[in-house]
Amino acid sequence: MKNICVLVSGGGTNLQALIDAQNRGEIKGGRISCVISSKESAYALKRAEAAGIPSVVVARKEYPDSKAYSEAILAELNRQKADLVVLAGFMTILDECVTKAYDYKIINVHPALIPSFCGEGFYGLKVHEKALEYGVKVSGATIHFVNEKADAGAIILQGTVAVENGDTPETLQRRIMENVEWKLLPKAVSLFCEDRITVKDGKAYVDLK
Repeated sequence: MKNICVLVSGGGTNLQALIDAQNRGEIKGGRISCVISSKESAYALKRAEAAGIPSVVVARKEYPDSKAYSEAILAELNRQKADLVVLAGFMTILDECVTKAYDYKIINVHPALIPSFCGEGFYGLKVHEKALEYGVKVSGATIHFVNEKADAGAIILQGTVAVENGDTPETLQRRIMENVEWKLLPKAVSLFCEDRITVKDGKAYVDLK
């Protein structure tokens, strides 16, 4: 049974999707063993508490720079014996000391179809604002491994939704969360825990049988 550590910074809707999937028995071969938050005030901590999942706060504000903070996160992940790290609305880009130590063991969800609307500065509603500005007809979300570059790791799963006339960044964000993120993130986590993802030449191949 693999230990899944979920890193959060805010409301924790993707964490809740993982908790709900776990409660339904949809995450096979692993369990959420710890939630780590970058903020003491994150509502995600209340979700973890309600689900009986241990949590730890490693506050970003207490560290002088990204490297020092990343080293603290790395130490906590090692302490928790993490087999898989899931970034669920975690708003800090981690230093390569973490990504190298957990190579192909960190999963993130990005609210667009990578390689579109991704990279540094593309997060939250900004992603959906740019997609609507460009006039795309479909958008979606990407579940990918995390490496030292923002949103550049191997793609695991992608899903799409139609962009509707009159969409706002908020309505598009909600449709993508409900129809793609909350479904594909637990699926990707289960695939990892079942050893059904292989990586070759920097690309992820998924056994969906």
